[in-house]
Amino acid sequence: MRIRYVVSTMVFWWREHHLSFEQECEYLRNLGYGIELWPTMKGQTECRYARRNWPRLRLATEGMLVTLKSRMDGPTMDEWAEQIECAAMLHAPIVTDLKALCISDELGIADWGFASEVVSLADEKGVTLCVETGALPVVLQLGERCGSVRYCLDMGYAYLDPKISFQEYVDRLLDRLTYLHLTDNYGRIDDHEPPGVRGGMPRANWDYLLDKLNRNGQDVIGSLEMFPCMPGTMIRQAGNFLFDVLGWPDRPQNKPGHDESSYRPF
Repeated sequence: MRIRYVVSTMVFWWREHHLSFEQECEYLRNLGYGIELWPTMKGQTECRYARRNWPRLRLATEGMLVTLKSRMDGPTMDEWAEQIECAAMLHAPIVTDLKALCISDELGIADWGFASEVVSLADEKGVTLCVETGALPVVLQLGERCGSVRYCLDMGYAYLDPKISFQEYVDRLLDRLTYLHLTDNYGRIDDHEPPGVRGGMPRANWDYLLDKLNRNGQDVIGSLEMFPCMPGTMIRQAGNFLFDVLGWPDRPQNKPGHDESSYRPF
């Protein structure tokens, strides 16, 4: 079993601009990580995967492990074809959600013809399509219909499901599991905290996943998918350092009933 690691460009979401892409690639390359490309930057509508951007993408990511997060704006078949060709050029798998394939787990409807056409096109170009964790029965149904589809386990999503345990997600997805979104939360909302936050996902979940991967023996890609540090995250990290590591006195105390998720400025 081998895990190769990438960092999602989500971590640059508030800081990224048109001239910074090469710097971010070089930064991650020097840290030994690959890169998970998001289709857009914050505040921008132009898709990175447009054909005219391909030379820049290829040059900036040379020598790196690259993965693509699918367009999330209801891509047409032509737009799917373009991003699949981009992925083939970069030797990158595509991670997609159900909605991008015209499948709604909320409404219980799906355009299976559209989804099958996308999967067939990816197969034709030699691109691995990984479906990100959504409603588990629907993800599994897609896998039954389209044998080449692989699965991406989003740890934050799986941890929050009130009906299906995290362990069941791992067990049901394991045989086709090739991608992980390594993220954490406090059990209320999927706010993409860095893995291992205090009070977040139990250590037992992380251990269970790694043990299953080791037993099954397949190689996977693990993506650090995190929002840029929110004020609450920075305050917690500073407080942990001052009061837990350095032992400074008079630590401020939360008011009774304080909800960590009440501050959501995005």
